[in-house]
Amino acid sequence: MPHHPSADQIITLYDRHASIWNDLRSNHFVDRKWIERFRSLLPPMATVLDLGCGSGQPVARHLTDAGMSVVGVDSSAQMLALCRTRFPTQEWVHEDMRTLALDRQFAGILAWNSFFHLKPDDQRRMFPVFERHAAPGALLMFTSGPAHGEALGEFQGETLYHASLAPEEYTAQLKDHGFGVLEHVVEDAECGGQTVWLARRLPR
Repeated sequence: MPHHPSADQIITLYDRHASIWNDLRSNHFVDRKWIERFRSLLPPMATVLDLGCGSGQPVARHLTDAGMSVVGVDSSAQMLALCRTRFPTQEWVHEDMRTLALDRQFAGILAWNSFFHLKPDDQRRMFPVFERHAAPGALLMFTSGPAHGEALGEFQGETLYHASLAPEEYTAQLKDHGFGVLEHVVEDAECGGQTVWLARRLPR
């Protein structure tokens, strides 16, 4: 698969357009169904690791409004500045999710509309990161594409890169790193056409 240069420009794109993205996303929560499903399966007062948290709207807000704590991780300093202003009592970490090592484990891990911006090999390298940060029984939820390949979108006139592994590979990666698939819905019509994976960390 040829490497597309826009894959390396995701962070700077989101930095440049943070306020516009935030304005659009704040009023666009077609994925509420899945975030609510994730929340409903977590214990009350759980702490969620939100990888690629963006501006915290609307996902982190939904979780914190429900009494949960969020540790948000993003590579975009501009997005995190919005988070810190909006949710000063939560924890916001300026790191690359691909190399994250917080030495902590969480009841829930989200990589929602973020993980799919990574190149395929970088996605494969994320599964040890998920495993490292997942407490026993932890939930993991992320979005992917429906099939193996790359897809180029557009935001504010710039190319927005997405990639996906094959469903069989996601299932195998999850299994190899201690997760069992709870739900996998391809192009959910009730959720803006997103392809969703929900998994649970199995007992060791």
